[in-house]
Amino acid sequence: EDFISFDLETLTWIAPKPQAYSTKLRWDQNRARNEYMKNYITKECVDWLKKYLDYGKSTLQRTERPLVSLLQRSPSSPVVCHATGFYPNRLVMFWKRDDQQFHEHVDHGEVLPNHDGTFQVSVGLNLTSVPPEDWPRYECVVQLKGIEDILVPLDPALIRTNWGGDGGVQSNIIIGSVVLLLAAAVGVFVGVFVFKRRNDSAKQRLAGSDTSSADPGEQNPAPEAQPLNTEVN
Repeated sequence: EDFISFDLETLTWIAPKPQAYSTKLRWDQNRARNEYMKNYITKECVDWLKKYLDYGKSTLQRTERPLVSLLQRSPSSPVVCHATGFYPNRLVMFWKRDDQQFHEHVDHGEVLPNHDGTFQVSVGLNLTSVPPEDWPRYECVVQLKGIEDILVPLDPALIRTNWGGDGGVQSNIIIGSVVLLLAAAVGVFVGVFVFKRRNDSAKQRLAGSDTSSADPGEQNPAPEAQPLNTEVN
């Protein structure tokens, strides 16, 4: 509730509460100040707001299209419609059946921030009471101002899971396993190569040491003894 307010037509102050009446009387006497107040509110303040809006246009009018996926942890788990990477956070997401918004067995998650300033949200659908033949009647709807509605049908081929029936997660697991195996093979090859090089170098050093430590007599034979000359002149 306002304590005191300003009337732009009469250039006087209005005191809704008795405690503000003395302030009203004092401010009403300052006519020049009240004239300035009217000009500030109707012109100067409006101009500044327009400038600030223009400065922040790129952020205020920014729209990021969400990436929408269907996720399921196990065959008995709900199917979750997950949207991420969208901006602003005023996104509407729901399940519908036969073109009508569906509320039963639906769990709405909170909008959460991402590290890059965008947002994510999920809406789960419990399928325990939905027979497989009725799945084509359901679809997830994502609405965000500035983009067309995104419709994702409840199709088993589109559901990403950790237990099978999905190429996305399974392919990632297979690719990761292959990469690990290749890395291990390269590591073994490099280890064998380094070991062989070191072993060969050690053998060469050992052979050189054996040659240099051989019997000196074999390498430098002693000179033959000369006969003693005993002839007397």
